[in-house]
Amino acid sequence: MYLYLIGVAVYSLFDKKVRKMWRGEREAFDVLKANVDPDARYVWFHAASLGEFEQGRPLMEHLRKNHPEYKILLTFFSPSGYEVRKNYEGADIICYLPLDTRINAHRFLKLVSPEMAFFIKYEFWYNYLHILKRRGVPVYSVSSIFRRDQVFFHWYGHEYAMVLKCFTHFFVQNETSVNLLRSLGISCATVVGDTRFDRVLQIKEAAKQLPIVEAFKAGRQMFVAGSSWPPDEDVFIPFFNQHPEWKVIIAPHVIGDEHLRQILSKLKRKTVLYTDTTPEEAASADCLVINCFGLLSSIYRYGEVAYVGGGFGVGIHNVLEAAVWGMPVIFGPNNKNFQEALGLLDAGGGFEISDDEDFVKIMDQLISDRQMLCSSSEKAGTFVNGQAGATRKVMEALGL
Repeated sequence: MYLYLIGVAVYSLFDKKVRKMWRGEREAFDVLKANVDPDARYVWFHAASLGEFEQGRPLMEHLRKNHPEYKILLTFFSPSGYEVRKNYEGADIICYLPLDTRINAHRFLKLVSPEMAFFIKYEFWYNYLHILKRRGVPVYSVSSIFRRDQVFFHWYGHEYAMVLKCFTHFFVQNETSVNLLRSLGISCATVVGDTRFDRVLQIKEAAKQLPIVEAFKAGRQMFVAGSSWPPDEDVFIPFFNQHPEWKVIIAPHVIGDEHLRQILSKLKRKTVLYTDTTPEEAASADCLVINCFGLLSSIYRYGEVAYVGGGFGVGIHNVLEAAVWGMPVIFGPNNKNFQEALGLLDAGGGFEISDDEDFVKIMDQLISDRQMLCSSSEKAGTFVNGQAGATRKVMEALGL
């Protein structure tokens, strides 16, 4: 860990994102010293990044609403989470979590002294967790999911697997996770599902009206591509260049000048950028490229078919934000470690593709077979609604 600490310090000289993390971790103790109320009762939530924050958010908001006697400390590991949510009003203190050295863990927990802690999904911080256990602080893992190929379940990972015995209880996503934990002698696990389903339903209820998107749709059928990368765009853009009857919205994962230029060069139909257009101009365009953040979850409501990117890279992004609107969701092959995507496939509301030929085949079917489009749309919405309730189950189990 100390070697890693040195590596991060050196790498921060050359990488802006790592530099933000490095500075944030060093400043975390100053943030705590300035803001911790010694007379308050703190509940600590830790999320690695933005996705884990979204899973923890329903729990924090439940606690905030029903138990105002607690204050909430929220920590992040990644700048992609902290920088986006550092002003989140649902927490009293927000900061980075200093790296997992024994000294940092002792110092951090001495400053905060939480009454309970929630680690979201994959967070297993060895020193923090062991010290929390020694202090008698209840620690809960929420929306966690375990697979046979994880380090804990190999012969060389048995010593590290001891960190799992620091948790008071695991609230996991599926029965496989319960059985894997049992194989390590851990029985304190309950299947509650994924709190992300609760979160996307909250997001749906709070969706924004978008006049530009409404004018752009103009009563036409619309395809919405969310969090797309260049390999994704190479799959779906050629198809819609040949199908003028459909309108297309592209909300790329990376909004940079170079990526936007690439997208515009591939599109052969009239295209406008969201921040550069008006409702009147958008109405006459064929393609709308979203060159700002924060709109995608509301944009999905206007589409008939969605595509979620990342499946030709490190892994797909959030398919639930699209599926919650009752629309079929298409995505690439790298989805096997995403329980929600596999569930959507099994339910018949999702479609996996391996290349552009698969994409053409599925889109041709959805276009020509109205019944298939309606059926897959209904199945997607039913799947999301049927998986909700994890937040309630967790809080009821804890008496909160």
